[in-house]
Amino acid sequence: MSFDGIITRAVTDDLKDKIASGRIVKIHQPYPTDLMVTVRAGGTNHSLFLSVNPSFARFHLTNIKFDNPQEPPMFCMVLRKHLEGSILESIEQNGLERIVTFSFKGRNELGDVSYKKLILELMGRHSNIIFIDKENDIILDSMKHIPPSLSQYRTVLPGQPYKEPPHQDKLNPLEIDETGLLRKLNFNQGKMDQQIRDIFSGLSPQVIKEIMHRAGLINRDTLPAAFTDVLKPVKEKNYNPFMITGGAKEAYSIIPMDHLEGERLYFNTIHDMLDRFYVDKAERDRVKQRAYDLERFLRNEYQKNKKKISKLQKTLKDADKAKKHQKFGELLTAHMHLAAPGQKELTVIDYYDPDQKEITIPLDPQKTASENAQTFFKKYHKLKNSVAYVNEQIEQAETEMDYLDSLIQQIEFASTKDLEDIREELENEGYLKKRVQKKKKKKPAKPSVERYVSSEGADLYVGKNNKQNEYLTNRLARQDDTWLHTKDIPGSHVIIRSQEFGDATLKEAANLAAYFSKGRMSGQVPVDYTLIRHVKKPSGAKPGYVTYDNQTTLFVTPDENLIRELKERAEKTN
Repeated sequence: MSFDGIITRAVTDDLKDKIASGRIVKIHQPYPTDLMVTVRAGGTNHSLFLSVNPSFARFHLTNIKFDNPQEPPMFCMVLRKHLEGSILESIEQNGLERIVTFSFKGRNELGDVSYKKLILELMGRHSNIIFIDKENDIILDSMKHIPPSLSQYRTVLPGQPYKEPPHQDKLNPLEIDETGLLRKLNFNQGKMDQQIRDIFSGLSPQVIKEIMHRAGLINRDTLPAAFTDVLKPVKEKNYNPFMITGGAKEAYSIIPMDHLEGERLYFNTIHDMLDRFYVDKAERDRVKQRAYDLERFLRNEYQKNKKKISKLQKTLKDADKAKKHQKFGELLTAHMHLAAPGQKELTVIDYYDPDQKEITIPLDPQKTASENAQTFFKKYHKLKNSVAYVNEQIEQAETEMDYLDSLIQQIEFASTKDLEDIREELENEGYLKKRVQKKKKKKPAKPSVERYVSSEGADLYVGKNNKQNEYLTNRLARQDDTWLHTKDIPGSHVIIRSQEFGDATLKEAANLAAYFSKGRMSGQVPVDYTLIRHVKKPSGAKPGYVTYDNQTTLFVTPDENLIRELKERAEKTN
């Protein structure tokens, strides 16, 4: 389900109960399209998350922690100046549109009371957060600036008057009864789902599909009844947030969805549901945008090594001809008296053939018989000596491909901070040119590894990149801790930080290793486990590379729900 007018209404209603009349404590802008506002209400700090991400525009309370930039963006600084310490007086939705206005009361630099509005417009790629002076409707700033060159209808720039988005003149579906609906619909025209979409605001395609599903055989009796039935929980504010997983596509809703198949996962609040649905998707989207150039570079390097191996293997095939050149040289030397000047080939008895058959030796007519023989011997020695070198080069290229493949896999699970670690690693390894540091770099902090807690209470740690893997395996782990890694598959290092645990903990740790690996989408992924004392890093090896022995292998199928449970258990024990 998209973040439609119904979801907007439900979130707005809940925020009115939870944070209206609260005081603004902090404001952060962790990403260019996201805003985090901490509101103190009812003796509790609430984190209000507002996003105008083109793919995942939304707003809700969140428990997710975000890393903030060292220097806040200008929009964030403007909001801090005017809103920190002010009171959130009201939260209002415009009909069933995806436009929400947050009204604030505070004081300006002179101590006079001032009123401000933060308008959240959720309109796909046109989404925006606009901050205006309530008294004169002048824009103070906005998350996205829209100059006249981009829009002739409305300009969104500081100092300009605020103008509402174009009105679509659609009706609020919550303000119409069955009789009014019949007057609006044309049953002779057909395409009833399209008519409902064109007439009413705030209804996502998923809600309209549910109306059509409940109506069954569409007629003047069934459709109005289905329309009323679907929207009844919304009118009564009787929301029941849930996610549907395991079906053709993951979805969420706050009202029953009979037409969707899949396992239903229910939540206590709409905010918990939205947190669960969007956190991974939005983070993956941000990482994908930032990692595009980095991943393309790694894949190009991988393909370069693949082509290099192909050429080297061709060289090895040529090296198989070494003995042939040796034979030609020796036979020509033995029959040199038969070769005439300018001759292009010489047919002689092959002494190496058990049947003593004749063999034809190609000659360079520009060379003497002796020079031709020396040419064959030189080719023989060159090809013979190249074999060891070529095999060494193939081994190095294969090792580098494994390394690059592991980095590509790490990007799949990386956070934006993890990406910086990967980029820094590539700079240190000489793959990328080091960036010029504007300021003196502080002493690097210890890598932050992901912590999980098993059902038996054991701490489980996961490294998401080579920097974290090396710290986890070589420094954090103790000699008697258990180390896990997917067998012959690029993946994360996992540590069980306990000497006493049962099969449940071992299987859960193995599930972590399988989930954070290239075999994530596979079934029955092989995972090796052994004690840390049996894990070694060879001298001069690439970052994150280790060898190990005394291992045991078990097979697990990655379970995303289990991973979430392990993470949630860790967050509760922090």
